[in-house]
Amino acid sequence: MKKIIPLTVLAAAVALSACSKKPEEQTSQATASSGAVVVKIGHASPLTGPQAHLGKDNENGVRMAIEELNAKGLTIGGQKVQFELESEDDQADPRIATTVAQKFVDDKVSGIIGHLNSGTTIPSSRIYNDAGLVQISPSATNPKYTQQGYKGAFRVMANDVQQGKVLGEFAVKDMGAKKIAIIDDRTAYGQGLADEFEKAAKAAGGNIVMHEFTNDKASDFTAILTKIKGVAPDLVFYGGMDGQGAPMVKQMQTLGLKAQFLGGDGIHTAEFMKLAGAAAEGVTASLPGVPLEQMPHGADFKQKFEGKYGKIQLYAPYCYDAMMVMAEAMQRANSTEPAKYLPEIAKTNYSGVTANIKFDSKGDLQGGAITVYRVVKGDWQVLKTVTGQ
Repeated sequence: MKKIIPLTVLAAAVALSACSKKPEEQTSQATASSGAVVVKIGHASPLTGPQAHLGKDNENGVRMAIEELNAKGLTIGGQKVQFELESEDDQADPRIATTVAQKFVDDKVSGIIGHLNSGTTIPSSRIYNDAGLVQISPSATNPKYTQQGYKGAFRVMANDVQQGKVLGEFAVKDMGAKKIAIIDDRTAYGQGLADEFEKAAKAAGGNIVMHEFTNDKASDFTAILTKIKGVAPDLVFYGGMDGQGAPMVKQMQTLGLKAQFLGGDGIHTAEFMKLAGAAAEGVTASLPGVPLEQMPHGADFKQKFEGKYGKIQLYAPYCYDAMMVMAEAMQRANSTEPAKYLPEIAKTNYSGVTANIKFDSKGDLQGGAITVYRVVKGDWQVLKTVTGQ
């Protein structure tokens, strides 16, 4: 006589079996209509809100790489594969980012390109690490991300230790600043960059006369700027994004605060110039990497990307490279399982759009360059590139 197993017991057994699988066994193995195995790639960035223009730029960089990879008809592990982009809106919010991260784990993605912000990348990285997933950030620059000891955490651009050092020295030695005021938005990115800038500026002989704080949702900086005007700085440094940097420089003009204005990659955008208008003229900012036109494959990327998606905002080339690095590691490992291709990521030596990409023992980009730009006649003009060692 057959023994009948209750459905509830069977369901529990199936659930227990699924939970007992190792992370590498839980990656998606769905089949596309073409017969290829579907390999899910997670991407997270702010797709709504004041940073949505940057988030969509990142998303499109990953999307273009995936489209090109799928057009090649790759075979990995003896099977045709088709990459599928699963993109989520983390709203640049650390709490939402961790929810998104858990969704990616539950959806059994094979890897993550993201997040955009340091403040979302760092907390989500613990979830990915616990699940045994690979995460390549194209734009999070806070050094803490790769200082946590997570084997699956990598980034394809220079970090804020490098960027802050270049900016601090440039402010004192190239811009002639002696009295410097600092404002940061208290995010992991803005505060981290401002702190590194302050250390470097002091070491170069600059005097920090004030350090004020705002947040990444603010739009009125009149009180802070009035206070800063009272100490008459030569230069104001802002650690934060373009949505706050643009109204800040406009309000500086309105108040008659004649200090030079300097920021990091968060304000080096087309959107900054659009929002700031005439007040953008003369603003100085940095961006990790060499100028796009000097990147190994920059001109070709620019033509293809802007033909599809419009003007590059900021990080799209790095997102494209991050996806290509991940796919190349999978091919070398002959597997899309994170545990199997992760060791190959660490061995990466990839000639990308942005640089020849190699990682150090922490997962940071080796030899990352920093370029300083200034707005001249409505365009970001190169002032100086400092190549990392």
